[in-house]
Amino acid sequence: MVASPLTAMNGERAVVFFFVFRVLSSLPLSLLPHALSLSLLSVFSLFVEIRADGCLSLFKTRPGASSGIMLGAVTLPTMMLSKLIQLSRAFSLQQIEIGELEHMTMQFWAASACCCGVLIFLSILMWRTSYNKNPHFSCSVWDAKFSLSCVILFSVVCCISLATISHTGFNTALKLLWLLCHGFAAVKLIQHLLNTFPCCASIGEALLLTSGLVLYFGDMLACTISKVCRLLVSPELVSIRYGIKRSEIGIIIQGVLLGLLIFSAVFKFVIHLWEYFWRADNSESRQNKEIRRSLIFFASLGFNMIVVAPSWMMIVLDFDVHPILWIFQFVLSEPLKRLSLCIYWLGLIYASVLRFYNISKNSKIERILLRKYYHLLAVSMFLPALIYQPKFLDLAFGAALAVFLVLEIIRVWRIWPLGHLVHQFMSAFTDHRDSDILIVSHFSLLLGCALPIWMSSGFNDRPLIPFAGILSLGIGDTMASMVGHKYGVLRWSKTG
Repeated sequence: MVASPLTAMNGERAVVFFFVFRVLSSLPLSLLPHALSLSLLSVFSLFVEIRADGCLSLFKTRPGASSGIMLGAVTLPTMMLSKLIQLSRAFSLQQIEIGELEHMTMQFWAASACCCGVLIFLSILMWRTSYNKNPHFSCSVWDAKFSLSCVILFSVVCCISLATISHTGFNTALKLLWLLCHGFAAVKLIQHLLNTFPCCASIGEALLLTSGLVLYFGDMLACTISKVCRLLVSPELVSIRYGIKRSEIGIIIQGVLLGLLIFSAVFKFVIHLWEYFWRADNSESRQNKEIRRSLIFFASLGFNMIVVAPSWMMIVLDFDVHPILWIFQFVLSEPLKRLSLCIYWLGLIYASVLRFYNISKNSKIERILLRKYYHLLAVSMFLPALIYQPKFLDLAFGAALAVFLVLEIIRVWRIWPLGHLVHQFMSAFTDHRDSDILIVSHFSLLLGCALPIWMSSGFNDRPLIPFAGILSLGIGDTMASMVGHKYGVLRWSKTG
């Protein structure tokens, strides 16, 4: 049965539509194809989300959470389009070069391709499910026709937009192939995430994470290809202009995340080989096996962080010294301010974590309220640094993200001797939205504060943009949670 518009429009979807409409109303005429594509993506994602409400058995998602498909599908493309609007103003004022504008245009289409690819994948799954249940169900045929129409229109608009920034048809074809690879990678990644980590996220959350990862690492791959092609062949063969000026801090953060990704795959492969060749040796005690496994873990981690990741950084950007030495030079270039800030952060973290951990063990305060104290802690930590040391805060966010990833890997794989201790500590702050497989609340808080700052790098004519994450999460979300938990009656959605 087809839901009526009023029945389908709950509070969450209304907010998303208002968010998209506000961005579209600010577009210049030069970005009209982008507006049309985002509108199609919004309608298509709403359609898929409504249909997904009746197909909850597609994946094992986070219990009690709405699918959030529409929110997950339009968030990243809308953010990219907002940045593109900003860069268009800068280009009209001759404050940036055409290459930076074209780079952001490709980022917008890459993010849209990731989301569109996943929506197509979900539509096919739901269509097959409906057809298998009832082969004569005419609504499934209508679903397929509507989905196909959205995809065709989106593809046509994309081709027209790319043709306007490409010099030749061959160049346009390469860009379309690049976008197709993004969509395919996003589909494979979201399947892997939802199957490997069941009940850890809603489909919308997995979609947002998937599109973000594919876009981020796709940018790294394109940057590497661009650098190699400019060294080995003619620059005209480089299909995407990724030769824009990049900061050392941005490259270091990307390199560290790349090193952790490679490390996870290598460590898992080495452990499988080790267990295959030594599985017949039952005489070795369990503790010795854990110690050997731990040694392999930390040795692999050190090699990737000291050798592999810095090697990539030095390929894509001309560092004068080793990137690790560059970090020390950067911190010590203003030792009084930056080291004082580090001491302030460490003291605040130690006092707060110790206090909140004791409260969580001995108090009956709701976990959701206890976790909001960390949001207020984030405001007191990040706001002074953003005002006085914004570049150092960029680097600190990257370091904190790397530490969180390493600790989560240690917790999930139970690496001796820290795995059990980290798990015990982190479990004290979890609630029904976390699972035993993955604990992601601290990642959400960190990235929510960091992404507006990272995305506002370069040209920025809106000085409050870097403060958006810290203020909305640290103050807005905290007050909404506390007041809503204590006095709230109405819900945004039936499951949210």
